[in-house]
Amino acid sequence: MAKIAEVLKYEGDNSTFIWKHPSEDFNSLTQLIVHESQEAIFFLNGQALDLFGAGRYTLTTQNIPLVGKLLNKVTDDESPFHCEVYFINRAEQMAIRWGTDTRVEYMEPTYQFPLSVGASGEMSLSVADSRRLLLKLVGTERSLDRAKLVSFFRGILMSRVKSYIAQMMRTGKISIFEIDERMEQFSEELREKLCEDFLEYGITLNRFFVTTIAKPDGEPQYEKFKELHFRQYADIAEAKLQQQVGIIEEQTEAQRRVIEAQSIAQKRSLEGYTYQQERGFDVAEKVAQNEGAGEFTSAGVGLGMMAGIGGAVGGTVGGVFQGAMAAVAGAEPAGRFCEECGAALAPGAAFCENCGAKLQSAGNCVRCGYQFTKPGNFCPKCGMKRED
Repeated sequence: MAKIAEVLKYEGDNSTFIWKHPSEDFNSLTQLIVHESQEAIFFLNGQALDLFGAGRYTLTTQNIPLVGKLLNKVTDDESPFHCEVYFINRAEQMAIRWGTDTRVEYMEPTYQFPLSVGASGEMSLSVADSRRLLLKLVGTERSLDRAKLVSFFRGILMSRVKSYIAQMMRTGKISIFEIDERMEQFSEELREKLCEDFLEYGITLNRFFVTTIAKPDGEPQYEKFKELHFRQYADIAEAKLQQQVGIIEEQTEAQRRVIEAQSIAQKRSLEGYTYQQERGFDVAEKVAQNEGAGEFTSAGVGLGMMAGIGGAVGGTVGGVFQGAMAAVAGAEPAGRFCEECGAALAPGAAFCENCGAKLQSAGNCVRCGYQFTKPGNFCPKCGMKRED
């Protein structure tokens, strides 16, 4: 029994771009169901009439049930009113493989030697204009899948991709040894250059990826320059590493000095003396330990230094100096000198042996008992004010 009306809907898979429904010359009142991400084109008598989006539609044809069957007898059961429906899948088709069939020849810009490279990757496509794709590329084919679409565009891909890669590597002066770093740049620039070629046939090139650059591994010339390049890279990397190590060592030494200085300053602060006082202690200790200082051939220098030290560090360093003088002289804490002629006086003398001047007794300190050798206002040992 012949069908009075049919239901037409998409029965292909998701890897197909265009699929023609096998039912043709269907009767009027046939139902057309179009899913989301699909479109359908209704052909009547060889003309593309309507483009349908998602939804359900009733198709009107010139084929009328029962009456049409009688008319078909004249044409050997073939309807003179031909009609058909094509479904177009508008979903984005991803992971479509592509690759160059031959290598790209170009001059390596860094070392100036000719070489050849190949390229391959993936792309994702979707239908932008269903009517244009169907009329310009599919024609009367029953389907258009990924493999067939790539075969249609193979010539465009091969000619465009190879020339674009050679052009970009030449103008950008990209070395063969740096090409892997430019994959993303290559991919985006190639996509922009190929978009118009695909769009002309109603296809949108959504993404284009260069995933592999086939280098001429094994070729003697390429291997020689590759070894040279990586040796230079290793030398540069080693020099940078040594420079960084030197900087780190200098920083570490500087930090060590800072920490040491901070520790010494903290020690002085805890023990209650300054840097100048510490230097005074060091000088006084060396003077006290100098056995040749008893004759004081350089007494002027020694006395001047000790006078400065006594002013800086107080009575402590002065006592050390006086003790050293007493140890050298072997008698009183300090030698006496004539106020008139400056000659050295014998211990306990009342008169100067050189000029005969009478000597006045200077007395002793009431605090520490130090014997004064000449008049003054303060005790040179403890700093106590002297009594008249």
